Amino acid sequence: MKKIKNLLMALVAISLSAGYVACSDDDESTESNWQKYQSAVTENVKANKKQDKAILLVAFGSTWQQAYDAFDSTVKAYQAKFPAYDVYLSFSSAICINRAAAGENVDPKNFYAPNFWLNAFAEEGVRYKEIVVQSLQVIPGEEYTRVINYIKDFANNSNGDLDDEYLAGVTLKLGVPLLQDADTDVPEVAKQLNALYSSKAAKGVVAFMGHGNPDSYDTYKANVRYTQLEEALQTYNKNYFVGTVDMMDNFKTDVLERMKAAGITSGTVYCHPLMSIDGDHGHNDMAGDDDAWDNGYEENEDGEVEDTSWKKYFGHMGYTCNDETMINLGLLELPTIRGIWMNHTQDAINGEALDYYHSKNPEE
Repeated sequence: MKKIKNLLMALVAISLSAGYVACSDDDESTESNWQKYQSAVTENVKANKKQDKAILLVAFGSTWQQAYDAFDSTVKAYQAKFPAYDVYLSFSSAICINRAAAGENVDPKNFYAPNFWLNAFAEEGVRYKEIVVQSLQVIPGEEYTRVINYIKDFANNSNGDLDDEYLAGVTLKLGVPLLQDADTDVPEVAKQLNALYSSKAAKGVVAFMGHGNPDSYDTYKANVRYTQLEEALQTYNKNYFVGTVDMMDNFKTDVLERMKAAGITSGTVYCHPLMSIDGDHGHNDMAGDDDAWDNGYEENEDGEVEDTSWKKYFGHMGYTCNDETMINLGLLELPTIRGIWMNHTQDAINGEALDYYHSKNPEE
């Protein structure tokens, strides 16, 4: 039921952001939503263009002030590190874009999808010579595919409304997700997380909650990065665990099984979002007060306990897990982890122009 509800919400949000033509009371056509969004973004870019190169940060999105603050600080960090580039932020989630505009959780705020920014970069009077698109995704999975497809559509002029001569000359580059590479990124992220949380791991379990791809949409088999990260973290301390809200066989129930198999049947459980920001999943799925406990939990057909936060679940299962053991920080709020994303951006800048057809997808 939860998955069907989320799918319906996604379809509604996509339809809202698609840009249907609205009509006034006198039946005269006005600008479509798409045209309004594009005009707003183009005006923003024209007003703020200072350099001839741009970095477009692509996040999934959020509707929480803490997340907005994390995005703002990330943009400022990028501006400081890459002064030769204008830096912009986009959301890839239509749901987050529409909910943010509606003012869910905080005052209304407008964000736009990557295609509007890329189109604006190609406008006459702008026309950046180099565009670096940096994915702020954690794993190279389903959402990262969206980032790649935005670039492909732009480079191929899929709507036929951009200048082909400009597109033939612009340099496109792609910065990969945090855990793109199993051999380099996974151990580096583990190293930096341990440097931050070794003192807590010495006192109890540190359980990181990632998102994960649904099993049927495990794009590029990216879910394996969570398993690899747990293994890398456990070379430092066996008290580290990595679970998800959406990866089959890696729900909080599976984390508990691994904890018990390791002999950890009591003690403190610290929970930390393994997501770029501490947004809806962090506030609700991890640290929320939803609780389906009724003298015990009933698992669904996938083995997950629905409508129950990690905080409540581990608390009921005999561990000390409460508001005080929630580490409410997104990964972009950790400068050393954010620095790994920024290193990916630098690698993209230093590397060859993007072969956008054979894009940077993981091999394992």
